[in-house]
Amino acid sequence: MQVQNSTQNNVAPLDERLTVVVISHNRNAFLRRTLQYYSNYPCTVLVLDSSVEGDEHMAEDFPSVDYRHLPQYTYKGFQDKITYGVNQVTTPYMVFAADDDFLLHGALTESLEFLEANPDYGLCHGYGMMYLARATEVNYYRRDKRVQEDYNAQQPEVRLMEFMGQFLPPFYAVTRTDLLQQWYSLLPAGTSFEWQEIGHTYFLLACAKARVLPIPFAVREINYGASEHNTNVLTVLTYKDAKSVAERDQFAEFLASLPTQLGDQDPARVKQIALDSFAAMAECLLEGRSLKGNMIFRSVWTEPGREPVRTFGPEQFVEMPFYNKPMFDLLTEFEFLLHAMPAGRLQLQELEGILLRQTELMRVQPNDNERTLRARLWEAYGLNRFNRSVVKGLAQSLMGTEEEAEGIKLQAWAERLDSLPRQDERALFKKMPSGRLLDWLDARNPEAGQLPAIASHLAAHDGGPQFGILLLDLEADMFKLQATFDSLVNGHCRAFKVMVFTTGELPASTSVRDTVHFVKVSTTNYVERINQVVNQSSADWILLAEAGDQLTPSGLLRASLELLGAEGIRAVAMDEIQRKANGALTDVFRPGVNLDLLQTVPSLMARHWLIKRDVLVQAKGYSPEFPTALEFDLLLRLIEDGGLNGLAHLAEPLLIANAPVEEENSEERRVLTRHLANRGYRGQVSSTLPQTWQIDYQHAERPQVSIILHSQDNLEPLQRALVSVLQRTRYQRHEVLIADNHSQSPELLAWLSSLEGKGERIRILRSGQRLSTSALHNLAVNEAKGEYLVLLSAEAEVFNANWLDALLNQAQRPEVGIVGAKLMDIRGVTTQAGLILGLNGLVGSAFVGERKDAKGYLFGHQVEQNYSAVSGACLMIRKDVYQAVGGLDEEHFDEAFADIDLCLKVADAGYLTVWCPQAQLLHPGLLPDEPQLAAALRDKWQARFVQDAAYNQNLALTGKGFTLREASSVNWAQLLA
Repeated sequence: MQVQNSTQNNVAPLDERLTVVVISHNRNAFLRRTLQYYSNYPCTVLVLDSSVEGDEHMAEDFPSVDYRHLPQYTYKGFQDKITYGVNQVTTPYMVFAADDDFLLHGALTESLEFLEANPDYGLCHGYGMMYLARATEVNYYRRDKRVQEDYNAQQPEVRLMEFMGQFLPPFYAVTRTDLLQQWYSLLPAGTSFEWQEIGHTYFLLACAKARVLPIPFAVREINYGASEHNTNVLTVLTYKDAKSVAERDQFAEFLASLPTQLGDQDPARVKQIALDSFAAMAECLLEGRSLKGNMIFRSVWTEPGREPVRTFGPEQFVEMPFYNKPMFDLLTEFEFLLHAMPAGRLQLQELEGILLRQTELMRVQPNDNERTLRARLWEAYGLNRFNRSVVKGLAQSLMGTEEEAEGIKLQAWAERLDSLPRQDERALFKKMPSGRLLDWLDARNPEAGQLPAIASHLAAHDGGPQFGILLLDLEADMFKLQATFDSLVNGHCRAFKVMVFTTGELPASTSVRDTVHFVKVSTTNYVERINQVVNQSSADWILLAEAGDQLTPSGLLRASLELLGAEGIRAVAMDEIQRKANGALTDVFRPGVNLDLLQTVPSLMARHWLIKRDVLVQAKGYSPEFPTALEFDLLLRLIEDGGLNGLAHLAEPLLIANAPVEEENSEERRVLTRHLANRGYRGQVSSTLPQTWQIDYQHAERPQVSIILHSQDNLEPLQRALVSVLQRTRYQRHEVLIADNHSQSPELLAWLSSLEGKGERIRILRSGQRLSTSALHNLAVNEAKGEYLVLLSAEAEVFNANWLDALLNQAQRPEVGIVGAKLMDIRGVTTQAGLILGLNGLVGSAFVGERKDAKGYLFGHQVEQNYSAVSGACLMIRKDVYQAVGGLDEEHFDEAFADIDLCLKVADAGYLTVWCPQAQLLHPGLLPDEPQLAAALRDKWQARFVQDAAYNQNLALTGKGFTLREASSVNWAQLLA
């Protein structure tokens, strides 16, 4: 066909002809960036923002935009929001725009003019490519392959099949408004995302012709990570299960009922056309016939005022209309916005460490001068040339120097950056995890007015404890050393001496009496030299650190006050903040002393303890045999010598240190194996996940286990539970004791009778009257033959065959009283793990909703660790321990929370509770809704609920847990009391 162009002189203004409808939800940074892009395109812009909170500055910053804040439309209310939006459009043509995409202005105008000139066409667009914004570069991908470009058949079924067979999504095409209004008026409420997209295409092609112009049309953000709504068009188009087939058939029948150009045909025939179009679309997507992502080039902006440097990949697609200077000029415009107004998840993640480093480099230190400040500004500028504060600071610093010409260039660059509205890198950084963490840390510092009282208090106690900081400088890196020294100078504690063990040249002759003492070492003798210096030191407490580690401003000060007069303390674990490989910060807020987490994740749990100096000397110092596991080895030796007595935890970050490398540390394995042997185990240590260890204690005994199932008119779940135990349990020295609570169901009673007399593996215990749940379990325990008991919910099903082996592996340790399991749903999503006292009001579970393979906080979703309580849905306990603590409390917790009460009683008796993720069961994981019993539990165990010893008080007690608590100051006045 011949394309006609609109050439009338009296064409209406663009804002009366075309509306760009921008769709956004809780993505303010994306929305602002896209509105900045459309701000110089003279169409009507309608924003549909369903964010929870609106943007109060939107009208001020983008006065020409029609901004609608629509919080009533949640993310799942997408269809309702779009339906509302299309009915607000008053121009004859419209186009949807996602907040992370760039629809090319010229392409929109050309598509609009095509539709105006060709009234039998309903939609028009062109070809798209994709981008991925990174911290300092942008990657570009081909998305669309060249397809048939004109779908102009008079027969609607022909153009429909042609379009579906070469599917380029038409949702973001320029479209006639009346067509879209008609479509959304007909679309049934609650239609899924997948069928909305499929139906959208079907209806438009069934009603009108379509055109794909041979022009660049869109640059869209590439999909990466998980989708929030987790849609998959191919799933609904190709799954052959009865439900999916029925859904396809039902939607095809709906499409056949619509008023389209197919309406004059037999409805059964139209339905079949719809089904055939589904098949054509599925085949197209499966074969990658029209959509396929291929990396084509990466772009890095190395110098302001010049073009980005583009590096092309090995595969190019010159048939696509992207390889020309006008297109590259547009990409340069986009890249400026992408870097100057960062928004993408991956981009922000990668920027976080850079912004943190820039913040640190711009911080004025006590010994700074103009030269050192300028040098650091140049370093900061090299990290990211789009940070306004850095650019302005460097430009100002260069004025009046021999580099003033560079300063003038940077001033011009800063003015260009300032042309964008409300961009503040400092505010952006404060919203990032690292920024929030640093703000949280700052809030813990004492106020200036409190410092004299603290100093006076310490002076009255001989200055307080003295700290000896052993600083390893094995790389002879003065810059790292300076970072540590700066942190000490900027801190609030002065009761320290630093002993630097360096492989470099000694800057001065010093002694152990000096505040900073340099000791010449080699990489082979430094451990011996450390031990010699420790023997000579007069410090009360010893801290082992590395050059580059930064002491927090208040960590040592709080430790000084907390340790005043502390008796019997041998070693103290404090919290820390770690710098990840990308430079960003993460909190490592440890639980109270946790033997199992120490053994399973020593790289996170055994670092930077404060060790009493005389205890370290008595232990003969650090072992040269394990130079990469010095502290872990020492702590295990202390445990061998005195158990957990004298080990403490102080919930205050002491250091900002580099995170350990995520790789296996063979010396940790050797240390742990040695320790197990010294405790009498032939244990085997293995690892399935870097930085973590699993211990098979290799117990010689194979004790009898009694698995207790609660029967109470619950035939179907009870049968499933029993079958799962019998079919999926590898450990055979067990009995199943079904305790029936006076059931009335004839079917259940008949089934129980059928199980009797079939050997000792299954026994039936019947109560003569209805008992409470706790009383029934206590009755069953008295009848159990096993040395070990498993309280198992009838709602549970065994998932992995070694579940009982895994529980026994922990329960046979003499220090362990109770072992719990990981509860999951059929998808492998955790429904309950260890229980945290006080979480979400009373008791909550860790890691609910996490995928089975998720690491969790401190790898806690994958490794054994100690909790205050675990769920009675699957709980192993030694029978004599159960009886010694009085079993389940029938009087106060007859129907709920007796399992938690049991865990706390066992803890009071001196035993550990271990959560064992290797024992996995299917179970809904819901906690009882019994407010009165919950209140009774809290009343009985008030001290435990004030602070769960297995959870860090700096972590939130809301949501899923293990997130940073709101910033709050340390109660310094209380520490002086």
